[in-house]
Amino acid sequence: MAFQCQRDCYMQEFDTCVVSCVPAELTLENNGKKDKLKGFNLKLKDTILFPEGGGQPDDHGTVGGVPVLRVLRQGPEAVHFISSALEEGQEVHIKLDWERRFDHMQQHSGQHLITALADTMFGYKTTSWDLGRQRSSIELDTAAVKPGEMEALEAAVNEKIHAHIPVTVNLLSIDDPAVEKVRSRGLPDDHAGPIRIIDIEGVDANMCCGTHVSNLSHLQVIKILGTEKGKKNKTNLIFIAGSRVLKYAEKSYSIEKSLTGLLKTGADEHVDAVDKLQKTVKRLQKSNLIILREMAVLIAQNFKNKADRGNFFSLHNRDGDNEFMNIIANEIGFQDTVIFLTVGEEKGAGLFLLAGPENIVTEVGPRVSELLQGKGAGKAGRYQGKANSLVKRAEAEALLKEHSCKLTAGEE
Repeated sequence: MAFQCQRDCYMQEFDTCVVSCVPAELTLENNGKKDKLKGFNLKLKDTILFPEGGGQPDDHGTVGGVPVLRVLRQGPEAVHFISSALEEGQEVHIKLDWERRFDHMQQHSGQHLITALADTMFGYKTTSWDLGRQRSSIELDTAAVKPGEMEALEAAVNEKIHAHIPVTVNLLSIDDPAVEKVRSRGLPDDHAGPIRIIDIEGVDANMCCGTHVSNLSHLQVIKILGTEKGKKNKTNLIFIAGSRVLKYAEKSYSIEKSLTGLLKTGADEHVDAVDKLQKTVKRLQKSNLIILREMAVLIAQNFKNKADRGNFFSLHNRDGDNEFMNIIANEIGFQDTVIFLTVGEEKGAGLFLLAGPENIVTEVGPRVSELLQGKGAGKAGRYQGKANSLVKRAEAEALLKEHSCKLTAGEE
């Protein structure tokens, strides 16, 4: 069956009734973590909330004032996940998040248009596409595109938009001969009901379940941002359509304005200014490394020249790397000395190196790593790694001092 959202993609409010509402769970990803929510799966007599499908994300909105968190298609039915229950047979009012829906309509219809013209102009077939939150991508069945092709494609696409070409929806039975003439990547296994064809007059006819604009002029404009190398000799075409182009221009201008203030140059000189800064930074980093290496040697020599130096050396330095610490350890020598070195923020993350007699390092290394909330490994009298927190550095130092005392007393 076709839902009301597919019969009238511009309808923003709709009255219907509850068919069923049963307890359910929904898994949502939040910053890479999966959270399980308890709620209810709601089925309605009809809906204007589009269920995820055809590469298009689902709609947001409310049913009877209750927020809808997810809409999925199960065969001929749409299942709405909500946080609180509604009664079976209850009359309900649906409100659609129109801004989200219209954005999806612009991107989806834009994809159809780009796909059709990429095929007719250059023979590049679309093998898949992704409607992203900020930009969308179309996977083209070609290892690379030729210079100038994307510019020509963008111009042709926008010419069609300016021509106010109508977009219509046609419903065909699955055995209609006309189905064979339309572009399609196949039907889902659980498809039921008539075949839905999106027809861009004189441009394209494509099998699709998604929501679309009724005229190409509603796309406003399409910007092809570029291409990227895809999987298995494919090319990903990156684009934005409609309101996203305006938001992109606004954001780009804001960044341009900020860079002008920071770099003290005009927009046309930003790239050259940043390039010069990067080269300067690389030179300074190289000089800093040389200074740190010389500093490491001096630190080690200063310790070795002390008459009462003992057999324990500890140092924390904000700047440095593994090479800095290893130079100090090698210069001092750790056959008869326990060495504990850290670099990084005093109470933040950093690096650590423990060096000394192998039996001591093997025993204490993992305990030091645990105190620094880090991970390390070692052999031949060295144990080093990353520290997630140097807050307990003093505790680690006290532990090592204790073992160095045993070394002095000849207990180890």
